[in-house]
Amino acid sequence: MVLAKVIAAYLVGSISGSLVLGKLRHVDIRQSGSGNAGGTNALRSQGVAFALAVVVIDIGKGALAAGLIAPAWGHGPVSMLTLQGACGLAAIVGHMYPVYFGFRGGKGVATFAGVMLVLAPLAVAGAIAILLLTVVVTGYVGLGSILAAVSSVALVWLIKPATELVVFCALAAAVIVYAHRVNITRLRDGTEHRFERVRVVNWFK
Repeated sequence: MVLAKVIAAYLVGSISGSLVLGKLRHVDIRQSGSGNAGGTNALRSQGVAFALAVVVIDIGKGALAAGLIAPAWGHGPVSMLTLQGACGLAAIVGHMYPVYFGFRGGKGVATFAGVMLVLAPLAVAGAIAILLLTVVVTGYVGLGSILAAVSSVALVWLIKPATELVVFCALAAAVIVYAHRVNITRLRDGTEHRFERVRVVNWFK
C-alpha cells in the first residue's frame, strides 16, 4: 500500500501544468526561453495568466500528494508524516522527471510549496518571503528558489520540529538544488538571467 501511494504520487506529480496547458496552446515551453517547464519560464514565454495557471496546477499536485493520496486508506507500517513526506517527494520528482513528457520537466519548487502548505504552512510563508526578497534585490529567481528551499529546513526545525518533516525538507531541498545546478553554474560565471522588471534597484530609475 505504501509503495502504491508513492507511485500514485509520482504519477500525479508527472502531470506538468505548463506542458498540459501548453498542449492546449500548441506550444512546448521547453522550446522557449530557458527551456524549463516551470512557472518562471512559463511567465517569460507565455505571460502572466498562463504562468499563474501553471503554478496553481503545480502547487495543487503537491498538496494532493501529501493531503489526499498519502492519508487515503491509512498509513500502513510507517507514520503518517513519513508517508506524506515520501509521497510529497515522489510528486516533486515526478514534476522534475515526468513520465508522460519524456522525463523533462520543471525544478519542483511550486510542487514542494504545495506539499509544505499541507505539512507546515507557516514555514511556506517564511520561505516565500525569502524567495521574494531575494528576487526583488538580485533579480535571480533561481537563487531565490534555492535559498527558499534550503531555508525551509531551518524554518521547519524552528516552527514544527518533527524529525520526519525535517528529513523530508532536507531531501526536497537537495533535489531542488540539484535541479538548479545549471543556474548555479551561471551564477558563478556571471551569466545567469535576471528578472529585471521586479528588481528594487529598477524602481528608482
